[in-house]
Parts: sequence; C-alpha cells; structure tokens
Amino acid sequence: MSSLLLIREMWASLAISAMWVAVAVSAVWGPDFVSSSGSGTDSTTIPSGIAVAIFASIGSWAVAKYAFGRAGEGQ
Repeated sequence: MSSLLLIREMWASLAISAMWVAVAVSAVWGPDFVSSSGSGTDSTTIPSGIAVAIFASIGSWAVAKYAFGRAGEGQ
C-alpha cells in the first residue's frame, strides 16, 4: 500500500511540473494578446503566459488535492 501511495505522489509531482514547464515555455515563446482601440492609437499587450498560468494553477490545485490529500478526509 505504501508503494502505491508513493507512485501516486510521483506521478502527481510530474504532472504539476509539466504544467509549469508549459507555462514557462508559453511565456517565453508564446504569442501575446494585443488589444487596440478603434483608432489604433492605444494598445495593450498581455503575455499569453498569464492566461496559461491561471489554468495551470487551477490544474495544480486539483492534482495536488487528489494526490496529496489525506485518505480519511472527505474521500
């Protein structure tokens, strides 16, 4: 039973690490969200890594809750 627990924690750690590597890659090489006014004089640029990071944080939370949660609480 103990080895099954360690395997689950290992895969969860790998999944969370992969999510944040994807955030880093998309922040460096991903496109930006660009919004400009109707006349084109004002523009706002937001890196796409921010949106990816929001979803990665939600995914990290869900994976961590499942993999690292205590068996006696709510399961």
